[in-house]
Amino acid sequence: MQHEAVIIAGAGPIGLACAISAKRRGIDPLVIDAGALVNSIVRYPINMTFFTTPERLEIGNHPLVCAGAKATREEALKYYRGVARAEGIRVQTYTQLITAREVATRFGREPISWDKLVLATGYFDSPNRLGVRGEELPHVHHYFDEAHLSYGRDAVVIGGKNSAVEAALQLFRAGARTTVVYRGKAWPKSVKYWLRPDLENRIKAGEIQSRMASQVTEITPREVVVRGALGNEEHIPADRVYPLIGFHPDLELFTRVGIAFDPESGRPAIDPETLETSVPGVFVAGSVTAGNKISEIFIENGRFDGEKIFGTSAERAQAKDQYLGIRRETGE
Repeated sequence: MQHEAVIIAGAGPIGLACAISAKRRGIDPLVIDAGALVNSIVRYPINMTFFTTPERLEIGNHPLVCAGAKATREEALKYYRGVARAEGIRVQTYTQLITAREVATRFGREPISWDKLVLATGYFDSPNRLGVRGEELPHVHHYFDEAHLSYGRDAVVIGGKNSAVEAALQLFRAGARTTVVYRGKAWPKSVKYWLRPDLENRIKAGEIQSRMASQVTEITPREVVVRGALGNEEHIPADRVYPLIGFHPDLELFTRVGIAFDPESGRPAIDPETLETSVPGVFVAGSVTAGNKISEIFIENGRFDGEKIFGTSAERAQAKDQYLGIRRETGE
């Protein structure tokens, strides 16, 4: 059986930051991920630019150099690859933690043991679902990919927050006939200040269609079926469908590992100083520490969690101060 001093489940920026914290204290952790290195960033739209500034994405004091004022998706991927290489972090991708003592690879399930386990699995692998018939059809995408693919086609975006609004605008500008379906009566206040007027003006000009206070009831190979506020049913043509309605942590993994958590909020029971869970030797880092409140923890402040897990009391206090001094810069 393979044995490791430390296993970190999740090879995202926070998982890599935890690995750096361990290595600088003489521990050689194994970082595993069910997908690729920084798989959440891999899933970002191809031409995406981060809203936050580069220094807030940095880990291990490695500078993030980018051509513009903000890093692009490609620059971030290159950066985190470079950090993993420079730090000599052992990363085993496409390896999923099934239980506390078992992983799954392309060769099947394999037992594994450890002295310390850190869950830095994030939430981006678990998109929220509509729960309607047809949601699993091949033209339905829970992650926005590239607007160019929808040129000359009917595209329906479901959702009303930043990801959905930005996708709708990109689809329109790429030549898609775009409709946005949102259950709210008005766009959320959290929509970025430069996106809201752009979307509203496109809708006013008839360039983007919107269906407010509306619910999707079914997706067919050709249409999205929508019920309006008055109970009226509408069939909207749809060649590509994007339900962009958020994400949630993998609470089933908490259950399989044996971690106690609040079923309503999804928050695990943890020691706030060390991030150790109700299972001795098992720790959490990053957004999973906040349960369903995924907007509380992000790269900018979660990157200090490794210091809480592997550091001394003084180092944990410093990490706490750094965390408290950071606010999110995404407009969410």
